[in-house]
Amino acid sequence: MDNLDKSQRSTNMSKIKSSGTKPEMFVRKYLRIRGVHYRCNVKKLPGKPDIANKKYKLALDVHGCFWHGHKNCKKFRLPKSNTEFWKLKISENIARDQRTLTELNKMKFTYWRIWECEIERQEFSKLQEFITTYRIKRNIC
Repeated sequence: MDNLDKSQRSTNMSKIKSSGTKPEMFVRKYLRIRGVHYRCNVKKLPGKPDIANKKYKLALDVHGCFWHGHKNCKKFRLPKSNTEFWKLKISENIARDQRTLTELNKMKFTYWRIWECEIERQEFSKLQEFITTYRIKRNIC
């Protein structure tokens, strides 16, 4: 059962940002310090990736573990109230993520998905891979 009434829950949920989140801002800063040039939320690309470089066909999304249904993650747990709604919502997000990946692959983009929990655990292997690919494509390795 939810501890908040419907209007309080609605107010809380409306304050959740879709871009400019702490994990996303961390990734942006991490890349910028290392000299990677990118654009944020590029509207002309499928799914508006959080970070993209169209010239080198690179795209990166920073996914929240809850919102994108990160399996086997302690940050992902279905709420106990309104469970059917959340199952549907999260499964639709996962399906949309898969369509985005497919469309970006058709456009020959290299795509990375970084999870919120990976950033918190300071697992930067995917970010390092992104940076290496960027440098190779720029011929500055």
